[in-house]
Amino acid sequence: MDHITIDKFLEDRFGPFAQALSDIIFFEIPLFGTKVPVIIAWLVVCGLFFTIWLRGLNIRGMKHAIDLVRGKRRQPHAQGEASHFQALATAVSSTVGLGNIAGVAIAISIGGPGAAFWMFVAGFFAMSTKMAECLLGVAFRQIVDGKVSGGPMYYLRSGMAYLGHRRLGAFLAAGWALCMMVAALGTNAFQSNQATAQIVAVTEGTAAGRFLAENGWLVGAGFAVLTGAVIIGGIRSIAKVTSVLVPVMALLYFTGCMVVLAVHFADIPGAIAEIATSAFNPQGVAGGAIGALIIGFQRATFSNSAGVGDAPIAHSVVKTNRPATEGLVASLEPFIDTVILCSTTALTIVVTGTWRTPDSEEVGGIALTSRAFESVAWWFPLVLAVAVVLFAFSTILSNSYYGMKSFAYFFKDNRAAEIAYKLVFLCFTVIGAAVSLGPVISFADSMFFLMSVFNVVGLYFMAKLIRREFLDYWWRYKHGCLDLELLTEPVDITAHREPARLR
Repeated sequence: MDHITIDKFLEDRFGPFAQALSDIIFFEIPLFGTKVPVIIAWLVVCGLFFTIWLRGLNIRGMKHAIDLVRGKRRQPHAQGEASHFQALATAVSSTVGLGNIAGVAIAISIGGPGAAFWMFVAGFFAMSTKMAECLLGVAFRQIVDGKVSGGPMYYLRSGMAYLGHRRLGAFLAAGWALCMMVAALGTNAFQSNQATAQIVAVTEGTAAGRFLAENGWLVGAGFAVLTGAVIIGGIRSIAKVTSVLVPVMALLYFTGCMVVLAVHFADIPGAIAEIATSAFNPQGVAGGAIGALIIGFQRATFSNSAGVGDAPIAHSVVKTNRPATEGLVASLEPFIDTVILCSTTALTIVVTGTWRTPDSEEVGGIALTSRAFESVAWWFPLVLAVAVVLFAFSTILSNSYYGMKSFAYFFKDNRAAEIAYKLVFLCFTVIGAAVSLGPVISFADSMFFLMSVFNVVGLYFMAKLIRREFLDYWWRYKHGCLDLELLTEPVDITAHREPARLR
């Protein structure tokens, strides 16, 4: 059975169902000349709510969050499996990827340069959502024999039960975990598929390019072997690899963009002005200023996944006795992903003018970014190809962990079942590189964002717990009461403590 037959089978048998689910999850409503998916509005409103609810602590706490990542306030006796930096690196490895390269280009090609400005704004709102969900991930995690299990399936079940909503919590937790299991497989296949496509594109016309175009599964097999070697060791192994891989790949891509900007240095002021003015220009692309805002928010949400709930799984393994510490650290994730890397990509595309080409909406996001790199030298897209491969590999690693933890929520310590899921996951890595998998990707995307419905409902229910813990921690930090406290037993956020005011 060749790959055309596989594609045809998926399209005919699975395609209609996948499309129907996608139409429901990404249902759009008309707004000011454009359309906005309700699920995106759901996540943006959540970010805005928690930014106000926590009184802008995502911005005011940034310096302290960076100090925590740098290890300035270590807790040597705290339970957990990874440092603040390793937990952040694992979570960032999932969000920093093709969304930063392709997603930004898509946003600009549809919504104009102004969309980049609104992606920047959306990144700040997303920081607050990540703070809230990752605090809960640590607060309600389970530690058995030194191994940590955490994430929405645990805090939705336990947190909602504490509030007296046991059945609702159990439903939300099970629904979220089921969606994550499936979404991890599809996201994995997508990353493998896109990395293979970029490798084939930059080697086009060569013997290697022609060979890989017909044998893309070999690239997927390479990813599968490397992924399998890492995930055997569990979160400690994944954290060690991502703590090295994430800085390297981010630095490589960021440096590549800086080289492009250096070559077009004289055009940077004009590009910045164009981004700023078109963000508020009522005569802009795709619905004017509102259209640019919606498109920018939409692509930012796809990129950083704040509110979806996958990141708390990685952040819950951190060594800390105060859940608020990892909440603050987690806020840096959308800042790195959306505010820094997405903004850098946007400026690179706008300054080179590649978004103005007549076929900008048809060629695809990565192709636009590749054209921007090509403005430096014909071979410079190879740098982008290396970055894409690293981004894809890091995302596959983190998603394997998310999927396995969700799988373990249902099957507990069933070793055989865990091995079976790992094998299925690795098979999807190979399959994703070999075929288009359009229906599978559509289904996985739907399941991925469906998780946000389960997760955000729980966040709203537990908003008072979240706020109380952050305010208490911040007050104690500002008054120098944490140095000794951080070495004691883990703090229970459900326990009554004297209220502290945010100052």
